[in-house]
Amino acid sequence: MATALDTSDLQQLRRRFQLEAESLLEASALRGLGAEAEESTAVEKKEKPIPRLNIHSAFWILASIVVTYYVEFFKTVKENIQTSGWLLVGISLLITSLAIAFYCILYLEWYCGIGDYDIKYPVLIPLTTASFILSGICFNIALWPVWTLFTPLILFTQFMGAIMLVSLLG
Repeated sequence: MATALDTSDLQQLRRRFQLEAESLLEASALRGLGAEAEESTAVEKKEKPIPRLNIHSAFWILASIVVTYYVEFFKTVKENIQTSGWLLVGISLLITSLAIAFYCILYLEWYCGIGDYDIKYPVLIPLTTASFILSGICFNIALWPVWTLFTPLILFTQFMGAIMLVSLLG
């Protein structure tokens, strides 16, 4: 009699576990379909283009224009270009950085259609960043006698305006 009870209890336990397992499998299958739906919405969201001109970039571009006008930036650079070697090094590094950026945006992305140029050519982004940071350091050293403590603030505004202007392209 004890074995008959054990057998019926075991059969009930087995049925209960089977029902629970089936319900778990169905739930995981439904979640799998939901994950595919989530992936498709993520792809759709990824394909939606981000607006290039937003408030943040417009602010930095306008701030750069205002600073350029009020501190007579180009006149100051023109007057100090003969006296400072740091300014020439900074200008050459800035031209290098902008040339690489325009190569990535205009040639690789627009002309060749390579959207993930940072994956195909991984050295371009760090090289551009390094030359841009070094040009900022050179400009700070070269223009420190002119604006003293305001030099980093003025140059940061100018560099952010340049970055936002380039970002409008790509």
